[in-house]
Amino acid sequence: MKMKKIILSVTIMGMFVLSTTAQTTKWVFDKTHSKVQFDVDHMVISEVSGQFKDYEGTVLSDKSDFSDAKIDFSIDVKSISTDDEKRDGHLQSPDFFDVPKYPKITFISKSMKKIKENHYKLTGDFTMHGVTKTITLDVTYGGTVTDPYKNIKAGFKISGTINRTEFGLKYNSVVDSGGLMIGEVVTFICKVELMKMKN
Repeated sequence: MKMKKIILSVTIMGMFVLSTTAQTTKWVFDKTHSKVQFDVDHMVISEVSGQFKDYEGTVLSDKSDFSDAKIDFSIDVKSISTDDEKRDGHLQSPDFFDVPKYPKITFISKSMKKIKENHYKLTGDFTMHGVTKTITLDVTYGGTVTDPYKNIKAGFKISGTINRTEFGLKYNSVVDSGGLMIGEVVTFICKVELMKMKN
């Protein structure tokens, strides 16, 4: 009985510590000053660029350098835009994203490790086309300022690559030179401005 009481006390203390150390400061994405972009090779000789226009997410972080950041981010895949309506429609089809079946791309962070001054390695679970893999992204922290409207803003540039075929997006064809029409490696570049939520 005494041992059970000790175990119960330790469990309660542990829960209390977790609840008091969890991040309480919430940041949201300022979409007016943010972009979620990507590049992919086209016929080996050039690149096609695009962006996702509709996305949402939150960042929880109490530390001024964001090294304790917890990130939950979601992209609405049907908002994809490559400045070509026909191509965008094809990308939404079962050949690629199959939007009706897999409408979201998500990223849930596991760690935000500071490697030097304002540079970080952001690791988390990335889910696309029904497949989840752990990926690591490069992050540059631009700093934190107060804007003219008294909002506290923080800026970041996030970049990384994935192989789309590992997520089931395998559609392709071969050009006359023997190379692939569409590159398999996709580069993400996200320029993000966060706004601190007011209490």
